[in-house]
Amino acid sequence: MSFGYQTLGFGSFPNRGVPIDASGGTVTTSGAYTIHTFTSSGTFTVNSAPDDAVVDYLIVAGGGGSETGGGGAGGMLDATGFSVSAQAYTITVGAGGAEGNTGSNTAALGFTAIGGGIGGTINGINAAGDGGSGGGGGRSGNGTTLGGDGTSGQGNAGGNGYPLSPYNGAGGGGKGAAGGTATASAAGVGGVGQASSISGSSVFYAGGGGSGGDNGYSSPSSLGGNGGGGDGSYAGRGAAGTVNTGGGAGGGMSNAGNSGGSGIVIVRYLT
Repeated sequence: MSFGYQTLGFGSFPNRGVPIDASGGTVTTSGAYTIHTFTSSGTFTVNSAPDDAVVDYLIVAGGGGSETGGGGAGGMLDATGFSVSAQAYTITVGAGGAEGNTGSNTAALGFTAIGGGIGGTINGINAAGDGGSGGGGGRSGNGTTLGGDGTSGQGNAGGNGYPLSPYNGAGGGGKGAAGGTATASAAGVGGVGQASSISGSSVFYAGGGGSGGDNGYSSPSSLGGNGGGGDGSYAGRGAAGTVNTGGGAGGGMSNAGNSGGSGIVIVRYLT
């Protein structure tokens, strides 16, 4: 008697239902997830994976260095459900920009986050720079007070500096908001970053740097954006952006800026 059963070869079944086996970075677990964190450049190696393997990712570039205007935050990219296969993925974590320099790009999984823009000067030669988020405006040698532009989907523009005495600088842009524009009585605050729970707890990344102003004036300095943005200063050098957040540096008194925070890459998947 035949019951009509059909015998299938093992090759007929897709490779599903088995976990991803991967290495690279600092490996932790949180709940149902395995998490790979890269605070410096390295390789995310998928040794084996099911046919339908997917990961979540966070990619943050280095924050911009400041002068009087705050540095722009590094560009931030995040997504869930990105398909991966068994191969080695090169991870490049961008450094924060030195004083008056743009942050470095961060690259992972075929995506590139753009480094943060520089903050502008009061009477120097640098206008605010474009980047993942734009640097805050100052009053540069060519007279412009405009903030730098951000990169669509990665960050926001820097604010505009105040064109007259006391030449207050503007805040650098952040992932979540543009940098604050300066007024005659206050320097611009840094733009807020954006929270991510990919590490297992909620952390803000990519905040813009606050700004300072000209020597001899007493207007208040401004706070950096939540997400590693450095505070500005009227009494000396602005604060550096926080490492591995992509925060922009805070602007300082008479162009005494600082360095942006380095970037980070985090990849997670179901254990």
